[in-house]
Amino acid sequence: MKNRMHILFCFSLLSTYVFAHGEYGTEDIQADEKRPITFLEYFFSSVTAKASIRIDEQGGYRYIESDGLADHATGRFPNSGNPHSIKAQDYNFRVPLKPRKRSSPMSIGHAAFGVAINGVPFDPATAEYWNNDRSSDWNIEALTGGLNLGLDSSNAHVQPNGAYHYHSLPLGILNRSNYKSKPVLIGYAADGFPVYSHYGYSDAADPNSEIVKLRSSYRVKSGSRSGGPGGTYDGTYSKDYEYVDGLGDLDQCNGRTGVTPEHSEGTYYYVITDGFPMIPRCWKGSGDSSFQKGPGANGPGGGDRRSQNQRSGPPGGPSGGPPQEALNACENKREGSSCSVNTPRGSMRGTCRTMRSDFVCVPQRR
Repeated sequence: MKNRMHILFCFSLLSTYVFAHGEYGTEDIQADEKRPITFLEYFFSSVTAKASIRIDEQGGYRYIESDGLADHATGRFPNSGNPHSIKAQDYNFRVPLKPRKRSSPMSIGHAAFGVAINGVPFDPATAEYWNNDRSSDWNIEALTGGLNLGLDSSNAHVQPNGAYHYHSLPLGILNRSNYKSKPVLIGYAADGFPVYSHYGYSDAADPNSEIVKLRSSYRVKSGSRSGGPGGTYDGTYSKDYEYVDGLGDLDQCNGRTGVTPEHSEGTYYYVITDGFPMIPRCWKGSGDSSFQKGPGANGPGGGDRRSQNQRSGPPGGPSGGPPQEALNACENKREGSSCSVNTPRGSMRGTCRTMRSDFVCVPQRR
């Protein structure tokens, strides 16, 4: 039996505190102050505040269909750091209902890490690099990279295709809840594990323990960069940071195992923090291919390009590799083993082969 939950967010003018889309958002770029939209701003805007998300559970998966429009006030787009307007998307995400950990973490590359409960993607990486060289691997950080990328007070901005997405804590969601008093579920990662805000139990296994701000275990490296841009490590680039086991409360994927209001028996869950990495940069499980970017993908569009003339990375899996489903299909198998991949068009059979540096399920030729 299909367990269906259909959620439709429609916000009307019931008080002076109404939520709106970014075309007429009220926050300045990266402003510290936030205020609600007033009656006048609502009446004189040409866009109706409406966001839609549909969640279905079937066949061991949670299916999330979304238009990608935020259900909270956003910044004003376009702006001086981001020339794009927010547009409705056609997202079709899929995550397992019973996620499993891999033997080792998997980098998300430039895929979307996950999706918030309002259907807006968590998408931490940028398309900005040292010397504009994507092959350099010196990826500039959205919040600490020193560039004005037009982020609003929910730590979000817009891709060239109009996709609004978060780079850190989605404050527009959190400010509606008492998030400093309990762990707050704010979304799901591409591997199916839940995503929570940055306050949690001091003892991960004890729901009666003190609520504290959870800290990541990353820090800026000491010394100077040996290549690329050179200079002292200062947090400009993703590679400026290092993971130190036990430094904070969370593991290398910014997660931990513990109880939450939704999981009284305990679960592994991710945390979005206010310090690096903000949104996790790796999955403990296997991220679903619906979160990959590129032509034909069901997830977010290209990277955080500052103009339409800049191209996004190649389609496929993280960092332009093969789809995640093709990688998962050959996990713990040998070269030449039979494999199959579930796609939106049905099951595809193939053979496990090493292609470049990836061990993947290669489709049989027809």
